[in-house]
Amino acid sequence: MMSEREIKVPGRGNMDSPTLVVSAVISSLCAFQLLFHVVSYRFSAKLCPGFSTLSPEKKIEWNSRVVSTCHSLLVGLLGLYVFLFDEATISDPLWGDSSVAKVNVAIASGYLLSDLLTIVLYWKVIGDKYFVIHHCTSLYAFFLILEGSVLEYIGNFRLLAELSSPFVNQRWFLEALKYPKFSKANVVNGILMTVVFFTVRIVPIPFFYAFICSVLGTEAYARLGPLTQSSWVSTCAVLDVMNVMWMVKISKGCLKVISLIRQEKASSSLQNGKVD
Repeated sequence: MMSEREIKVPGRGNMDSPTLVVSAVISSLCAFQLLFHVVSYRFSAKLCPGFSTLSPEKKIEWNSRVVSTCHSLLVGLLGLYVFLFDEATISDPLWGDSSVAKVNVAIASGYLLSDLLTIVLYWKVIGDKYFVIHHCTSLYAFFLILEGSVLEYIGNFRLLAELSSPFVNQRWFLEALKYPKFSKANVVNGILMTVVFFTVRIVPIPFFYAFICSVLGTEAYARLGPLTQSSWVSTCAVLDVMNVMWMVKISKGCLKVISLIRQEKASSSLQNGKVD
């Protein structure tokens, strides 16, 4: 008979998993809090002269978005590595166990806890019920992944969505620094934000649920158990509904800017024609 260490049992990971996971979560939480309270303030003041002119409230949100950008780049790129090259999880998306995949989910969990703490402490400035729903839903899903050492590939696949956050944050930075709406930096970032957001958050949706349908009824899926099965689908559905809502909002903003640019160009051409 195969031993328990050869067969992955629901709810049980490798012997060193609890220490690895807890260490990664705590280290991530502390690192992102340090980045918010200390590092961002100092480096932003040195690297961006406009930072010192911001109000205290704007500085709080600025630092929050700096942390968000750093987190997104880190877990997004690690998630891309797992998605493309992590053989252990690629070969078995439901039960494949990988230290890299697990640590990436733990880092994301630490960030979410850190950001929730920041939101609570500065609720009047950056409080947002949708972010609380998003963070709590994600944390619940990540807890199931880390506690049971299951769906690590799926968790990292979902983290690819974070690659759109730097562009969303950059839009806010440009607005805070009072860049004109039609400046080249704003327009280029707005287009990239829309394209990347659509690519990493909306395009994968049908493929993701098609994959879920493809594994229904398999032995590997049955081993997940009812709680993980239902939680997997429900948490992703909640996050995807929010992604679609945000995509609609972003698209409307992008189309509005493009429309205004066209109107401005048409008006300019008309004025030049009259002058001629």
